[in-house]
Amino acid sequence: MKYISKLISAAAGLLWLASAIPSHAEDAPAWKEQSSTGLIPLSAMSASDKYKGEDGGLYGGGRNVPPDAQRAAALKASQQITPLDAQGHPSPAGRIGFISLGMSNTAGEFTVFKEIADRDPRKSPAVEIVNCAVGGAGVHSWTQADSGVWSKSLEALKQGNLTPEQVEVAWIKHAEPMPEEDQSVLEYAKKIRTDIATAIRITKAKFPNLKIAYLSSRTYGGYNAAGRRRVNPEPFAYETAFAVRWVIEDQINGQAHNFDPAKGAVQAPVLLWGPYLWADGIKPRKGDGLAWLRSDFGQDGVHPTRDQGAVKVARLLLEFCASDPTASRWFVKR
Repeated sequence: MKYISKLISAAAGLLWLASAIPSHAEDAPAWKEQSSTGLIPLSAMSASDKYKGEDGGLYGGGRNVPPDAQRAAALKASQQITPLDAQGHPSPAGRIGFISLGMSNTAGEFTVFKEIADRDPRKSPAVEIVNCAVGGAGVHSWTQADSGVWSKSLEALKQGNLTPEQVEVAWIKHAEPMPEEDQSVLEYAKKIRTDIATAIRITKAKFPNLKIAYLSSRTYGGYNAAGRRRVNPEPFAYETAFAVRWVIEDQINGQAHNFDPAKGAVQAPVLLWGPYLWADGIKPRKGDGLAWLRSDFGQDGVHPTRDQGAVKVARLLLEFCASDPTASRWFVKR
């Protein structure tokens, strides 16, 4: 099974590279690459900063940490994460399933993450990492429970020697290709928000023991050489962060994505930000110095290269898992 898992991982990488070549490229309008946009990373915006009416901070109000109640819910959920057998029952010989869900970028980045995380001495041997993201799968394709995307995702899980009942944690990074050019007032982000929320409810139904989902938004999109019609240039890549924030805020505000059994059937895991991946191109981000160079991406300017761009994402995710209070509890070896 380990050999088959490696083949699946390699196939994901090939699919990721194949999806980097846009079909009908001749239909795409000319598009000038940008080494920076002048936009401020959401994590660096204050409560008084504004982008199309939205303030800064991953959790709004200039805050990059979850409100106390959401943090407490996540810590409680993380304490419940324990190795499970194939039927989803606690077992010392069981596994803690950690999966990815999303598009080709997610698949390629998580492939590299799995490789470096499985070698990291900090990782608990009980944590089984399986890449369930699907190349070419925009978020809308995840909003139908019987879609082929879900079939591919569940097959990858099976090949990774996990059952749906063993999945307890997910890293989710969704987006949608070919945004409309007239969506100037965050209309694209609003649509993504709706689709992410729907996909998360389906995710919980597919993986009944899923307790926490860490969400990330897009990396830098200014090098998009394929044009607006093909994938996500700026500012659409930047704006996916607002979609993620709104979905999390809806849960925090009790408006959707219920995770409290006292309020009825649980419809979603606890939602938190994972690593925030956007930086303004070549301008180093304050705090950690993250920057995105043209060489971090493949020929299309969209898909991170395996040995450079994807490694940046993978390392950010690894350090998040090893240090975040809600993640290190289940990820780090005790």
